[in-house]
Amino acid sequence: METLQAFKDKLAKGEPVYGPFMKTVDAALVECAGHAGFDFVILDMEHGPAGFSDLQHLIRGAEAAGVLPVVRTCDSSETAIGKALDLGAKGVQIPQIQSADQAKAVVKAARYFPKGERGVCRFVRAANYSSTPSGEYFERANEALIILQVEGKQALNRLDGILGVEGADILFVGPYDLSQSLGVPGQVSHPSVVEAVQNITEQAKKAGAVTGVFCDTFEAAALWRSAGIQYLSYSVDVGIFTESCRSIVSNLKK
Repeated sequence: METLQAFKDKLAKGEPVYGPFMKTVDAALVECAGHAGFDFVILDMEHGPAGFSDLQHLIRGAEAAGVLPVVRTCDSSETAIGKALDLGAKGVQIPQIQSADQAKAVVKAARYFPKGERGVCRFVRAANYSSTPSGEYFERANEALIILQVEGKQALNRLDGILGVEGADILFVGPYDLSQSLGVPGQVSHPSVVEAVQNITEQAKKAGAVTGVFCDTFEAAALWRSAGIQYLSYSVDVGIFTESCRSIVSNLKK
């Protein structure tokens, strides 16, 4: 089983970790991803249809299959972050981070005292509905991953400040939104996008930060892995299923 500490140990050793975005509301597909050997899954509440009632079952599916559940929240609000963590997410990935102040607010919302000001409730799934001793729960809860997603020109211009925020674990680059902000929407292999991701990665390395990126081809995954990006999100569950179906149909019709 991929525990949070084992996951962090891999990153500390400079090893890559892999996981898909999941737009499903069916925990069986999350289990499939875990049994296939992925390190993590990103349960997508920004662009996926899942609500919080669905989310608790998806997290259970991840735990059953031994894969780390990370939730991409719908926004950077305290409510979105707190609910995901209350349900047992081992990490939250926050979209559209644009400034150091926003990054600081995210850390504050995701951490209990003395690291933050997260709303306190131990009668939640993450605390085994109050059966986990309070001190143990609050200490463990403060170990959850915080992943900041930077996606536009505004964030790039303020990257030094964002990287200077204490408490975040991973800086994640969203290449599709980045491509749009650079005037080439959807062209994630465009030279301007590739150059921007490389610049972000180099800047993050100098700050001692772990970086992540989304990729949907093996070539892109190899490129970014060789550039030192460790947190590699490979494709999306529905896209993976569609491509597999297309390949089967093509072969059947030969």
